[in-house]
Amino acid sequence: MERKLWTKDELVLAFNLYLKLPFGKLHTRTPEVVEMANLLGRTVNSIAIRLTNFAACDPYHQNRGVKGMDGGRKQCQPIWDEFFKNKEVLIFESERILADKENLTIEAKFDDLLLDIKDLKGETKLREVKTRVNQNVFRQMVLANYSNKCAITGIDIPELLFASHIIPWSKNESERLNPENGICLSALYDKSYDKGLIGINERYQILFSSRLKSKKSTDYFSKYFAIIENQELSLPQKYLPKKEFIQYHLDTIFNKNI
Repeated sequence: MERKLWTKDELVLAFNLYLKLPFGKLHTRTPEVVEMANLLGRTVNSIAIRLTNFAACDPYHQNRGVKGMDGGRKQCQPIWDEFFKNKEVLIFESERILADKENLTIEAKFDDLLLDIKDLKGETKLREVKTRVNQNVFRQMVLANYSNKCAITGIDIPELLFASHIIPWSKNESERLNPENGICLSALYDKSYDKGLIGINERYQILFSSRLKSKKSTDYFSKYFAIIENQELSLPQKYLPKKEFIQYHLDTIFNKNI
């Protein structure tokens, strides 16, 4: 057994990995677990154990009776609590630590996300970098929660998948990075949900707006929409879309004039 004490930074990195992995992947054969072990100079088994410690801190798994190992859970619980008090700060800090371990700056690690803001300076740039990095992690959390499949179509091509916010990013700062505020949808349905053309009710069934229904005579309606009306979403592994968020979307976005 490893005797080297875990630092806070190492615990934060293990938590970062926990957020990004489907529950069934918290084991020693998962490539990301092996990669994290190599990065931290620890055994693969120790990383897998830490992931299960975080699962024991997760209210979803607590409700299922998952207890985990007491000692490990006590070390991980403060990280979990810090995340829920201020998700934006901890997620960005975890990505900064990860970049540092990889001998990269945060900007170099995410250069593909930041190309169009390379000329910004100071606080304005830092704010935009934090937003984009956190949005990227939110996407990874939501896709992992839905086993990397669209909740409507089952499409599993990552390039076609979006982490659709239920309450928009700009409307509720405290819930921006809550995985219960995200649904994994492929491109067409992500945009349709974002613009209120489709909605999802509290039974997780798909609703059509009056504007979309007015297109029933078109070929594209028959091909892409008729088959999903009243269909129930494929539900995620852990974090169900929160019903109060679903209701917000129905009240303020669904079926409104565009």
